[in-house]
Amino acid sequence: LLETILRQMSSVFKPQRTFIIGLLTTLMYLPGKANFRNLSRYSSFHEKTFSRWFRRPFNFAEFNRLSLVEVIASGHTLAAAIDCSFIYKSGEATYGLDYFYNSSQDRAEKGLEISTLALVDGDYNTAYHLSSRQTPPLNDSDNTRVDWYVQHLQQDRATLPPEVRYVLADGYYSKTKFINGIRELGLHLVSKLRHDANLRWLYQGSQKPRGRPRKYDGKVRWHSPEWSRFEKASEIDGFQAYTAVVNSVQFARDIRIVYLIKRGGHKIQTALLFSTDQKLTALEIYRLYKSRFQIEFLFRDAKQFTGLSDCQARCQSALHFHFNASMTALNLLKLEDRQYTEDSHRSVISIARWKIRKFNEHLIERFSSILGLDFSEIKSNPEFKNLCNYGVIAS
Repeated sequence: LLETILRQMSSVFKPQRTFIIGLLTTLMYLPGKANFRNLSRYSSFHEKTFSRWFRRPFNFAEFNRLSLVEVIASGHTLAAAIDCSFIYKSGEATYGLDYFYNSSQDRAEKGLEISTLALVDGDYNTAYHLSSRQTPPLNDSDNTRVDWYVQHLQQDRATLPPEVRYVLADGYYSKTKFINGIRELGLHLVSKLRHDANLRWLYQGSQKPRGRPRKYDGKVRWHSPEWSRFEKASEIDGFQAYTAVVNSVQFARDIRIVYLIKRGGHKIQTALLFSTDQKLTALEIYRLYKSRFQIEFLFRDAKQFTGLSDCQARCQSALHFHFNASMTALNLLKLEDRQYTEDSHRSVISIARWKIRKFNEHLIERFSSILGLDFSEIKSNPEFKNLCNYGVIAS
């Protein structure tokens, strides 16, 4: 797969092609941290070779687009998801060091941040990385971080399949700049609103014969909702859903909202979802927003298994290369799992299981190489698969 994809990229020549294959293969089985020295221990490249190649450009977005051709052709429900992740990093000379929100500590801390664009397969219930870009420090007061996230989408819009019409994001992205930027790209946003969002009912009555037509019919009051104005949808995962098309004062546009209520004992859980596409149903908005959480698993698995937080470089180009290489290696593991379990319809993916299996295979290959054994004959043995699965974790 790696060789096939890289040969389709005209800008990649043989030396870089050899390095990319070696790097991504190593990241898929590497135990320990993914820094230059540890990568050199488990590959044929010197640590200085890694340092040099990490500073050279490589189009990971195009690589990931080509690797996901079969996923795109599957006919499943596809959407794009965007989110940020905090990366711990020390050192005064590191590019991009600033104070970013760290969700695990629920506060802003000094470190790095990456903005990630992912392709979400709603039917298979998983996400695949497309591109990651490091959030720069705020030096210009006229530009905000939301401007940077919109720019990220603009730069990598071409990698999204034409079937993708919706961008899924959490409540932080529910801002006018971001929504306007998405609509300019021909996409719709599915996200979440605050419980005190400033919304207005659309006027549905008869108009006066003269004068300006009346557009709005008062505010949506959340402390005492007028349930008769909502359209009641069927129950969704234990939530009672109410939907309506209203006007957002903040966004200066009409949106469809879905108000979810779940009663359990003395507690009442509520959520307010919305979409800029007014034609979506309450169930579609709920399912799309629910699938957004698959991008969180990308960050978790990349940090735990493919060394997303382990880069020892400090320059911008090497950091960008490392973040994308880590997420791309995770993509390849997920694609192999999908190919391996396609017939069983199992959607649970254990990256730890695949790392152990890959490492066992690498170790057997090293033994056969050093001892002068024929690895192809060993690989054809019926017990080879069981040997690769030695010590795997059940998913």
